[in-house]
Amino acid sequence: MSGETRRMEHIGPYRLLSGLDGGAPGAAGGVHRGAGPDGRDVAIRLLPPGAAVDIGRMREVLSPYVVDVLDGEPAGPQPYVVSRFVPGRPLAETVAERGPMAGDALCRMAAGLAKALAAIHATGLAHGALGPGTVLVVDDAPVVVDFALTAADSASDVRAWAATVVFAATGRQDAPVSALPDVLRALVEAAAHPDPGMRPAAEDLAEAASRLDLPAVPAARPAPDAAPLPPAPTRVPEAARREPVRAHEEKVALGWARLLTAMAVVIAVAVVVVVPVAGLVASLAAVTLLRLAGTPVGTWAKGWAGAFGRTLLTVPYAAAAAVAVPVVLVAAAAAGGRIDSLTAAAFGAGAGAAVLWTAPGVHGPRRQLMRMFLPVARRPRTIAGAVLGLGALALVAGVAALTLTPSFAPLYGAQQSLESSLDRLQHAVNRW
Repeated sequence: MSGETRRMEHIGPYRLLSGLDGGAPGAAGGVHRGAGPDGRDVAIRLLPPGAAVDIGRMREVLSPYVVDVLDGEPAGPQPYVVSRFVPGRPLAETVAERGPMAGDALCRMAAGLAKALAAIHATGLAHGALGPGTVLVVDDAPVVVDFALTAADSASDVRAWAATVVFAATGRQDAPVSALPDVLRALVEAAAHPDPGMRPAAEDLAEAASRLDLPAVPAARPAPDAAPLPPAPTRVPEAARREPVRAHEEKVALGWARLLTAMAVVIAVAVVVVVPVAGLVASLAAVTLLRLAGTPVGTWAKGWAGAFGRTLLTVPYAAAAAVAVPVVLVAAAAAGGRIDSLTAAAFGAGAGAAVLWTAPGVHGPRRQLMRMFLPVARRPRTIAGAVLGLGALALVAGVAALTLTPSFAPLYGAQQSLESSLDRLQHAVNRW
């Protein structure tokens, strides 16, 4: 073992075990199997110096068809990306061994790849190198790896999807689209359109690919003078039977994780309505910490600045909502009745908190919550308790927000000033 390899037996907290692409452990570039501090199997992609990758956003990609990015170091003398180890074979090797795909297998491949791109594009990233070498086949389903390592755009990814599907269906990189089944040809032609602006978005591509229904491969006809053979019993491999179940279970788990995340956000907003000042401070701290949790462990020093900066960018929008909602509620008094000024101000604070969590473009904190809830959502024995517990808390918090008098502690002086200002506004609206 050379001195260079010996120095690279570890990279960060990860121990290199073997080269997954034929390279020796620690060789520059390539993918290497490793072990994390907790003993978990991981795949480590070594990057060239100066590589520009966004580990935080890569970790936000959640899909059963995309490898989970766990950690990474985009700077330093040896940048790297750490992902979950996927025990699959590249699509190129699978097609070379088994032959081109057809029927249900081709449908699963086309739809899975499109859903993978949709999940990647939803975070603002692009794959940049989708092809037979960056698609692993696990239980006859695709898992996309090595995404967002190079600068690219979503339209190029869609064209790469078309080329990869053509390869899966024909076993050739240069095969014409006319070699595809009729029901698939139109979709592939649209994805490979010469004008990038005319190609469908990955989300639309995934929806269309999910509706594909390709015919099974017809059996060869017996010779006219040969006696017909009885149909051979078909036995679906266990892996093929498990794949739809596994994908369905992952979708269900993601659904439960989204529900738990929504409940947590409802609780956070309701708490702000009850205690506006303390609640807003807590929400600001929570969304910042969740953004920080989405950054690699080794970059937390720089991650603080990024997380705090992204939170600050949403503060003006939250402040606008916090001011607009009370004014609208007070102005509504012109239609009759009276609205308590403190309650109106508290609902304004709640609207500001909702912006911090759910404004357009604000997805980092929610995605990190989903990632935290996923281990619970994957366990049937724990998800019921989690849903009941958070659901009860959300109900109690909602009732409290609608019935309790809000407390602006510790800013009691500001509370009196705010109440006086809103009262004057309400009187002016009523006189008008």
